[in-house]
Amino acid sequence: MGVLSDSLKLIFSFDSDLYEIIWLSLRVSFLALILSTIIGLPIAGILSSKSFYGKKTIIIFFNAMMALPPVFVGLLLYILFSQTGPLGFFNILYTPSIMVVAQVIIILPIIVSVSTELLGQIFDEYNEIFDTFEVDLVSRIKTTVFDARISLITCILTGLGRALSEVGAIIIVGGNIIHYTRVMTTTIALETSKGNLSMAMSLGIVLIVISISINAIVMVMKTISKKYSYD
Repeated sequence: MGVLSDSLKLIFSFDSDLYEIIWLSLRVSFLALILSTIIGLPIAGILSSKSFYGKKTIIIFFNAMMALPPVFVGLLLYILFSQTGPLGFFNILYTPSIMVVAQVIIILPIIVSVSTELLGQIFDEYNEIFDTFEVDLVSRIKTTVFDARISLITCILTGLGRALSEVGAIIIVGGNIIHYTRVMTTTIALETSKGNLSMAMSLGIVLIVISISINAIVMVMKTISKKYSYD
């Protein structure tokens, strides 16, 4: 109980180091989510609405990437962006930028795979109408994405939860540098090993609150989606 009490005191005292870590975590994860959404939704729209050679291979690839171990992603990025690596000239290793890249690689397959399945179901329902009115591909994608917007938000929020909980890749490419690349998950691991349980617990509580909030929003979105669906 003493650790829990100290943790709550740390949270409500608005400790600058604590909230610096929380802010960096949110900033990195939200930026990765935005980039993944911008990249992923058009890919999902094309995969769900157009038939072409190699389509199944691409879908299988993204589905397989969902199970990619984050530590392997971190290792791969470390090799590529280290000083001796082929992309070392970017000089972004051990910076928030490479942490964003790592999270994009991790959550992009989730957004593409889930969105493709979702949009594919809607597209199949509208396909006959699209063909009747000779709707072009861009308009077809816009229509299906708009109609599935509420369900897509739940998919995107799932990606956010995945990004916020990531630790393996982030600690490899970010280095867990204090006041620079230290985020909630890596700090919890570090402070627990140091025996500073109050800091670790306080960040754990914040993560739980964020996770509950995300899941609550997802449930509300699903309820709204069912209420206003055409089924």
